[in-house]
Amino acid sequence: MMPRLKSSESSTVALTAPMSDSNKPTMRQFALLEALAKMDRFATLQTLVEETGLPKPTVHRMLQQLESAGMVQRDGDGRQYTTGLRLRHLAESVLLNNTVHGARHLVLRQLVEAVGETCNLTAFNGSEVVYLDRVETPAPLRFYLHSGSVVPAHCSATGKLFLSQMTTGQRRRLLGQVELERFTPKTLSSFDAIEQEIAEVKRSGVAYDREEYLPGLLCVAVLVPSSNRPSNLGLAVQAPIMRMTPEKALNYIPLLQRAAKALQAIEEQAASGPDHTST
Repeated sequence: MMPRLKSSESSTVALTAPMSDSNKPTMRQFALLEALAKMDRFATLQTLVEETGLPKPTVHRMLQQLESAGMVQRDGDGRQYTTGLRLRHLAESVLLNNTVHGARHLVLRQLVEAVGETCNLTAFNGSEVVYLDRVETPAPLRFYLHSGSVVPAHCSATGKLFLSQMTTGQRRRLLGQVELERFTPKTLSSFDAIEQEIAEVKRSGVAYDREEYLPGLLCVAVLVPSSNRPSNLGLAVQAPIMRMTPEKALNYIPLLQRAAKALQAIEEQAASGPDHTST
């Protein structure tokens, strides 16, 4: 998910909230996973002790249990911890099977009807972009990427948008841990080149993938607005370069922004709870 600044206060509240004795071990493990997921770097045992306020032996024992379950894994020199593959798959499943999927999908379908090209909705997970939903163009020439597919952030239009919400230090730490693979001659494969691109993304609020992941594929994207936190939803139109030039893509930006606003309304309605959701 989007890296966020750590919050010792929120972790403490989670641990000190009233709970039954039978639930306390489970809630402690959940709080530990929550603290680990919020960190934008590898965590040491001592860091997690300070973050959760739990005794060191307790945290060490829980880490061993979570590691054996695939929810946590060790990195670096073996004394650093990060989220495990099973936990990341769980996060992806939650994203892919969200109850607002139907409403989101309708917005995507309407956008495809308006622009005539494939549209997709993405989220950020680790250093990759996850395709949450996708509606294909009826045109015969298209690129197939199904829901659940992942692409590296540095060569994805929505990935650049997600990266633009971080500080330079956060981007450097994140991208420094992954290979900036050069998929095509146009892939941005250095941190300086990506930073230059990010500066333009911040200025315009729009990002492009100009044949950086697949040859012949152009993509233009915007973030779904979020009122109280960094957005973790990106909306994009993609098409073969022979049908959608960068100049033509400019005409799609107002339609993308309108659809992004509609998606924002869906997210906010879902967040307000069942008492505020229309039937």
